[in-house]
Amino acid sequence: MISLDTPLEKIYGIGPRFITKFKKLEIMTVKDLIRHFPFRYEDFSRISSIAELSSGQQATIKAYVKRVSERRSFKKRMVIIEARLADETGEVKAVWFNQPYVKNILTIGKFFNFSGKAGTFSGETILSNPMYEAVGQTGPKHTARLVPIYSETKGITSKGIRYIIKPVLENLEEIEDFIPDEILDENKLPDINEAIRNIHFPSLIEDADLARKRFAFEDLFLLSILNLGKRAVLSKLKSITIESEPNFIKEAEKILPFEMTASQKKCLEEILDDIKKPTPMNRLLQGDVGSGKTAVAALAAFAAAKKGTQAAFMAPTEVLARQHFETIKKLFAKTEITVGIITGANKGKIFFGEGLEAEIYKKEIKKRTEDGKVGILIGTHSLIQEDVKFENLGIVIVDEQHRFGVEQRAKLAGEEKKKKILPHFLSMSATPIPRTLTLTIFGDLNLSTIDEMPKDRKEIKTSVIPPEKRKEAYDFIKKEVKNGRQIFVVCPRIEESEAEDAKQELFQMETASVKKEYEKLTTQVFPDLRIAMLHGKLKAKEKEEVMKKFKEGETDILVSTSVIEVGVDVPNATIMMIEGAERFGLAQIYQFRGRVGRGKYQSYCFLFTESTTEKTNERLKAILKAKNGFELAEKDLEIRGPGQFLGKKQTGMPDTAMKSLQNISIIKEARKAAEKILKQDITLNSFPRLREKIKSFKKEIHQE
Repeated sequence: MISLDTPLEKIYGIGPRFITKFKKLEIMTVKDLIRHFPFRYEDFSRISSIAELSSGQQATIKAYVKRVSERRSFKKRMVIIEARLADETGEVKAVWFNQPYVKNILTIGKFFNFSGKAGTFSGETILSNPMYEAVGQTGPKHTARLVPIYSETKGITSKGIRYIIKPVLENLEEIEDFIPDEILDENKLPDINEAIRNIHFPSLIEDADLARKRFAFEDLFLLSILNLGKRAVLSKLKSITIESEPNFIKEAEKILPFEMTASQKKCLEEILDDIKKPTPMNRLLQGDVGSGKTAVAALAAFAAAKKGTQAAFMAPTEVLARQHFETIKKLFAKTEITVGIITGANKGKIFFGEGLEAEIYKKEIKKRTEDGKVGILIGTHSLIQEDVKFENLGIVIVDEQHRFGVEQRAKLAGEEKKKKILPHFLSMSATPIPRTLTLTIFGDLNLSTIDEMPKDRKEIKTSVIPPEKRKEAYDFIKKEVKNGRQIFVVCPRIEESEAEDAKQELFQMETASVKKEYEKLTTQVFPDLRIAMLHGKLKAKEKEEVMKKFKEGETDILVSTSVIEVGVDVPNATIMMIEGAERFGLAQIYQFRGRVGRGKYQSYCFLFTESTTEKTNERLKAILKAKNGFELAEKDLEIRGPGQFLGKKQTGMPDTAMKSLQNISIIKEARKAAEKILKQDITLNSFPRLREKIKSFKKEIHQE
């Protein structure tokens, strides 16, 4: 018998050439193979007679081979195999292109099933490239049934995958199901063995749908157990209680250079209420770009520092870390809170309050932090280094939390150091998260949402720019620059699927995209303007210099990759020009747009597109109509699906779970089932198979 752990090279019939191809699909074991699910099915289950065939029909016929011939096409570039097939109702011609081996397989006088699409050529009905299978074989794989179609790679077709999977399933030992029987019965789901058979070779499409539902439920059930388990663990851990004065928000407003919105106050109240509890906060603060999340998070850090505890503030880039440092300095300029920053550079800075600031070595900042003399420490990944120690860390704040691995977050929060007292945790996101995702991917976090913009923010005028209006838009941009304003240009995103060697080639292509746009704008469109570019190949110091010049008004136009999606705040920038807008998600475009309109001037967003399809127009027009980023995020999830919205590699979530993230009913059923199991036994000791599965699932989705 074959087991799930059996390597593919141990399976009879799979040679070294196929092993290499399967590796490209990340299939190494039997488990990987049977979890490579079909994405659709061809229905060849009804067997027609030859007389019933009509042009355009997908059909299966049972016929014997009358004769077979081989010829070459014009200039002998292609081998064409033709066969005359017959049954009791008539005859039909079948044709195969560039498949010379077919001639040796089709034995004259022998009966085969032929499945394919019927067409017409010179008035005669023909079957073009039909799948074929000898009648009498044990259970058809390719014909006379619902035929599974799989994701393929060069050298491996769906037919080849079916050829291998069928005997593997027939010889696979019974799999022990980790989902308890009571949960399967309550949700009317098949056990894992039935589901595996029916997802690959279903008798009815309803069987395939139910199997797919089972696997979607399975992943969401495991995710819910993980999230609910984390909540339960956190509720039993201790944290520092940070009790703010009853009038903290009123007092804080006096030192702020702006008026807080009602939504900001509400979110701050939720955070302050959490951090005064003796159990660790685990909260996500979300809101549109420019809604004032940083101010709310900074006030939470201020509340901690004011009570003698410390706050760690982590940003995804040095540019953003420095911006947070400047923002927090301005907010608390008249207080005595000490704010430090360390990044990749040798030196950092410390702000002592009352306008006093010094540039000192990182080593000294770390020492002061360990001695408890730094109230708020800001940084990038450098904050997770082993030698960064806090005397009394009360709260950890992470900007753009979904950009960091869970392991890194845990390390920053001190979970991996097995501290008896865990700091409170606040993450921020400018990517509005649809409801289904807050219940699943972010299900371990409590949610605070800033759903209104500051009163002084002007609406950003947005236009879709087709090719024929490009010159008009360029003229407008030039006029804005002449009036003293600045421009962001975001270059087309290169989809990962377009780059064969994912990370490196993608990186190179995006850099090339920026360089090409920079060259076009400097030599052809705006030769008289000051233009700079920002991309991933620049060193940290070069990036800093480019941004510094842009912020100080020494550059008119900044051409960039999507790196500016996070962070850059330039109040004098009034135009966001997005090239190849159809390549970006709606929520992402919404974030880009939020990078302008941050000053007193009227701002604009131009969505340049070469695409004239109806779908592109519909997507981009959704941005013009949307009232807020949350509405757009829901639409984006609906149009592009969770895989592209989140990025599968970001979450590690299996495809079945990713697709089901749009199905709120399965999410609720899975969560309810998880709650029931954990209520029975929070340790899962009563469910040993489920406990083991949870361990492996954690690794699969990068949560360990």
